[in-house]
Amino acid sequence: MRYQNAVVYGSDFQFHAGGFSVEDDRFASVLSEENGGIDLCGAYVVPGFIDIHLHGNSGHDFSDGDLEGLTAIARHLAKNGITSFAPASVTLPETQLDTAYKTAADFAENTPAGCAALRGIHMEGPFFSEKKKGAQNGAYLQSPDFDMFMRLSEAARGLIKIADVAPELPGAMDYIERVRQICTVSIAHTDANYDIAKAAIAAGATHITHLFNAMPQMLHRAPGVIGAAAETQNVSAELICDGVHVHESVVRAAFSMFGPERLCLVSDALSCSGMPSGEYMLGGQRIFIDGPVARLVEAPDTLAGSASNLFELFCRAISFGIPAEAAVRMASFNPARVIGASGEVGSIANGKHADFLVLNSDFSLKRVYLAGSAISEN
Repeated sequence: MRYQNAVVYGSDFQFHAGGFSVEDDRFASVLSEENGGIDLCGAYVVPGFIDIHLHGNSGHDFSDGDLEGLTAIARHLAKNGITSFAPASVTLPETQLDTAYKTAADFAENTPAGCAALRGIHMEGPFFSEKKKGAQNGAYLQSPDFDMFMRLSEAARGLIKIADVAPELPGAMDYIERVRQICTVSIAHTDANYDIAKAAIAAGATHITHLFNAMPQMLHRAPGVIGAAAETQNVSAELICDGVHVHESVVRAAFSMFGPERLCLVSDALSCSGMPSGEYMLGGQRIFIDGPVARLVEAPDTLAGSASNLFELFCRAISFGIPAEAAVRMASFNPARVIGASGEVGSIANGKHADFLVLNSDFSLKRVYLAGSAISEN
């Protein structure tokens, strides 16, 4: 199928007038001079978005390990422009994580039609700091355990693509050095100072989970994890761009520090995303919607995550002053690279999987395509 008269987001991270084809579910003839085909009437065409940190939506929590619930999560994502994802678990006993990871592997191998593709798992916990646990369940926190990671990796059939750790914990540096050989290691839920963060990066940590959240503030005499990451060019960082987890001024500051090459927009969405006000669950803990975010019922001052989705936060980023071309990269190519999927998805280039979004002139979502087939129109 040929598409013409579009403004296509190219692999150079810029928009170009032109067209493209889809052949055998993959992009072909991108920005060639060929004419004919479906007229997109000057609409923007961007890669399908990739959320590498979300816990659920539609009333379902990934950590519950329910296949029907995971299918509902993936279908809701696809309808909202998120065509690939790496769901995040929470701090739970190994047996429960084992169940969730096996369910993820089953889903990835037999993905139903109309669903976003599960391209990895984000292992958020249980190797976290008690002081910076946030909404993680403190009852199940523990020191890094490589053998446990390997058992869970086997249960997930190799799908763990991001493994979080607080580097100040006993055994963390050895854990980082070993896990880095298998997947991306991310610093998260940590009370680490600058020196410990730099040591973790030297050991092989290359990512920061939800920058600014669940870590020490960046101060002029104590730059902490944020300072260590910002000055290290091979370290990427997640940003929850909802204006609550991170103020819009700090979003712009992060963009100045890390640039469009190293930031990943993430939703950190919970089971309450896409749902009406009320109580929901996160890894066995009760949460409630409070505007665009969710909080713990037992600790209302504790942010538990977002009630938005990645596409909504992409639009919010643009409204905060992030250039649209940069925001697209931060929601597509950058997260694909972090989970090792940039060879398949994350950009519109010949041979890549034809997941793409058609956007209106104001960057609102018009239509979603999975493997070249339209699944929704707004």
